[in-house]
Amino acid sequence: MIADALAGKIDLIVTKSVSRFARNTVDSLVTVRTLKEHHVEVFFEKENIYTFDSKGELLITIMSSLAQEESRSISENVTWGQRKRFADGKVTMPFSHFLGYDRGEDGQPVINEKEAEVVRLIYKMFLEGKTPSGICKHLDALGIPTPSGKTKWSQSTILSILQNEKYKGDALLQKKYTVDFLTKKQKVNEGEIPQYYVEGSHPAIITPMDFDMVQNEIARRKSLGHGYSGMSIFASKLICGDCGCFYGKKTWHSNDPYRREIWRCNHKFGGESKCETPTLDTETIQQMFLKAYNTLMADRDILLKACEAMRSLVCDCTEQNAEIDRLNEELQVIAELVSQCIKDNASKEQSQEEYTKKYNSLVSRYERTQKRLKFVTTERDSRMQHDREFRIFIGTIEKQPLVLEHWDEKLWISLLETATVHKDNRITFLFKNGTAIDISAV
Repeated sequence: MIADALAGKIDLIVTKSVSRFARNTVDSLVTVRTLKEHHVEVFFEKENIYTFDSKGELLITIMSSLAQEESRSISENVTWGQRKRFADGKVTMPFSHFLGYDRGEDGQPVINEKEAEVVRLIYKMFLEGKTPSGICKHLDALGIPTPSGKTKWSQSTILSILQNEKYKGDALLQKKYTVDFLTKKQKVNEGEIPQYYVEGSHPAIITPMDFDMVQNEIARRKSLGHGYSGMSIFASKLICGDCGCFYGKKTWHSNDPYRREIWRCNHKFGGESKCETPTLDTETIQQMFLKAYNTLMADRDILLKACEAMRSLVCDCTEQNAEIDRLNEELQVIAELVSQCIKDNASKEQSQEEYTKKYNSLVSRYERTQKRLKFVTTERDSRMQHDREFRIFIGTIEKQPLVLEHWDEKLWISLLETATVHKDNRITFLFKNGTAIDISAV
């Protein structure tokens, strides 16, 4: 409508009230003035205001301010209601754009089995070694629609599903919050307002163990950077003992009846000297892993006690959490001091040299504190990652048999850190509790 008015297609705009025209005083005045410059008048019925009237702009300013305050009041009431629901642990979902759940008769989430199968497939493929990009291509090929009903999947959608705790039956509330009621701009909640974690708030599609395994695998792949390959669960875990590079899958006799897939160092022929580590087939790797697993489980009780002791030693975040709280408080204090420093300089006569010296000192202190906070937060996150690895490791071996006769890919994913292949046909299996076991090929 505004575009048409500025183009000369409209002479008069009739509006029910100022609050229907805009709830932002600045927007109202800027728009009205722009229209006046193009000889377009606005009439507000409720207030009986014509913008061509000499008193019109003053009245619009007053009424727009009232409308803006009304909008602020409504926004604050809505925000209070939402935060009260969060504090009470009430979970809501955008059901029309949330894969796997429907709204039940009582308003609570219920599993949509057809969509839940897609969620389980996404988690399964990721744990099998597929990348988010590879999962997108597979879902596109199957013709499965996205949560919003589109035909093309994106990597960000896959990662969002893989990292959403709601799929394991829990809910983290108040992940984002609205910064400005006028622009409706939202920001990721980084501790500015309280968050609430509700366990078992609704039926789970993914088991907590599988969810934690996926988070662990996401962190592992991120640490590898661009070195991760999504070809198989062996990718980025098999390492050449000669050059330290990853093993990759190769195909021999691809066009004849003797076709065979093997694993070999990706840089076997790429360096100055040829790597002497052997090629391996999938079955050999699997059988050697089974031997390593059975050796690891020879005395499970001692292993579990050692893991619990290591977990309590390495994964305790009490000191880091206390320091993070202290540093956040210090940052708030410094920010207030900077604000006061600027305010004093604007209102009081003082030496600008002394002001600059004081201001720069506060800024330097703020940056040092912020740098320390980043370091401690990273250390805390690393400890939490180790704790998750230990929980997966302990939870897995508690449920598994002492002797394993058949290959189980989930054990490879959940228990093993790396497998280093040596030129004497040994593989060193490094498990996530730090235990290294050497197995020689038959």
